[in-house]
Amino acid sequence: MVKIALEIVATLENVSEIRTCGDDFRWFMKLRCNSCGEVSATWQYVCVAESTDTKGGRGSASMVQKCKMCSRENRLDIVEDKVGTYKADNDGQYVEILVLDCRGIEPVEFDFRSGWTVSSADSNLVFEDVDFAEKEWYDYDSNVNQSVSVTELEYRFTKIKK
Repeated sequence: MVKIALEIVATLENVSEIRTCGDDFRWFMKLRCNSCGEVSATWQYVCVAESTDTKGGRGSASMVQKCKMCSRENRLDIVEDKVGTYKADNDGQYVEILVLDCRGIEPVEFDFRSGWTVSSADSNLVFEDVDFAEKEWYDYDSNVNQSVSVTELEYRFTKIKK
């Protein structure tokens, strides 16, 4: 079993926090089979709210997938208490926002897409279902008459020992 963290970094302007919108948030990734090295051609998603039984009734995981090339059954599970947020204090630093328990499969690419929540730093305004597909986002907080933005959004996967 390998634990892999998804870490993000961003530059925030008048934003206090970036977070996902609940347990049904879809984390879109491309995955690689550790047995044969095949990388999925399409984006696949996992979310905390969904679970699939593993072969032989030995539990469940967020994703159970049979490799198209080598036919190996692989699985990936979201570590539920390791879904985090990105805060203004972390501006410009990589922060762990998701931990995956990977068995036979590893994420190699991440697609931000939509479904994020962004909180304004200077008012109680919350922007729902924010789309980070372009890896940047701009809006206006009319409560305090100032722009808010998330720019230079990047990610990386790191193996962790926890």
